[in-house]
Formats: sequence, structure tokens, C-alpha cells
Amino acid sequence: MKVRERMSRDLAVISPETLIVDAFQLMQDRNIRRLPVMSNHKLVGIVTIKDLNRVTQSTATSLSIFEINYLVAKARIKDILPRGMQVATIDAGANIEKAAVLMREHEVGGIPVLENGELVGIITETDIFDAFIDILGVNRIGTRIDMEVDEKVGSVAAVTGIIAEHGISIENIVLVEKEDTSTYDLILRIDTTQADDIVNSLKEKGFKIIEVITQL
Repeated sequence: MKVRERMSRDLAVISPETLIVDAFQLMQDRNIRRLPVMSNHKLVGIVTIKDLNRVTQSTATSLSIFEINYLVAKARIKDILPRGMQVATIDAGANIEKAAVLMREHEVGGIPVLENGELVGIITETDIFDAFIDILGVNRIGTRIDMEVDEKVGSVAAVTGIIAEHGISIENIVLVEKEDTSTYDLILRIDTTQADDIVNSLKEKGFKIIEVITQL
């Protein structure tokens, strides 16, 4: 799954000259938490609702509420944007998991998406969560089987072969490596809510079933 399939294309952008109060209002109107900053058609930064909130907090020292409101009303995005800010970006053709890794590494909740050097969208943590929910088939009708398989060639093939013998399709399959063991956790989602015979066949072949969950 590619980033372009999950990113938000309906972009709201601001410039370094945008008033902070206007950026606040734009976030509220669009129900968003971050805004790319563009200058001369080039991405020069990104500001979040936390960045804007810090402006008020940093001025709230010995100043009166009137002085604070005056200063905030005059402040512009360029006043809070670090010089030479390095913005983490990702290509629209990158895999979705790369976006997740970048967000984790940079400790951010959203990353601007570029294509041929131009800003074409933004992908957020919510987009990532939704993508993985779909990839894992969490909301699909069927049965989830959690089991343990040995770390050896043919283990997964043996499992899928048993399921194929019952004429049932596999919706998705996830293999999770376990630390300090020679086994994996295998998570299957199959296209049936009647999985008793399949589970029994797996047990008869020596597979350890951890949990079976039916999604109706």
C-alpha cells in the first residue's frame, strides 16, 4: 500500500507571513492539527497546534492579558518558525510502513507528502492507523486465528495448506517474530465464521492455537 493511497489531498497551507491568529482559525475551521508552510512554492516548514499554543504560553509571564492578546495578534508564523527548519517529508510512492517509521523516528504526528518535488498531500498518524486496520482486516466478517508456528521452512505453507483443504479463503496473514524463541506468532483472518473444523485440523497437526475470535 502506497502513501498516495492514504494521504489527505485536500491541503490547507500557510505562508511565513500568515498571522498566528489566522493559522489558529484555519485549524479550527478545517479541524486539523498541522499546517505546511510554503514560501515561493517551496515547503519551508510545518507548524502544529502545539506550536501555536506555545506562543501564548511563552508570553504569559508578567504581561497582562491585554498585552498578551496584542502580541499574539501581531505575531506571524515566521516569528515562530526556526530558521533552516528541516522538515521530514515522504514521497507519494513510498510504502505506508515507511511513513510510520519516519513518524516514529522524528516523533511527529504528520508528514508532508511530495511528488516530483512538489507538495501533494499530508499523511497523518490517523491515516496510518486506518491503513493498518484495513490491512489487518479488523472490521471484516470472518474468523481470526492466533497461533504459534516453528521457525522453520514450510511452517506457514503447512498452515495455509490445511485451510485450503477446507475450501476457505485467507483474508490476510501476519507473522510476528518472538524474541529469544524459535517460534513465531501467526495471525490469520479467514473468510468464514464457522472455523471449528479448521481449528481442530490445525490442532491435530500439532499447531498450538492461542486464540480464536469470530467477527460477525
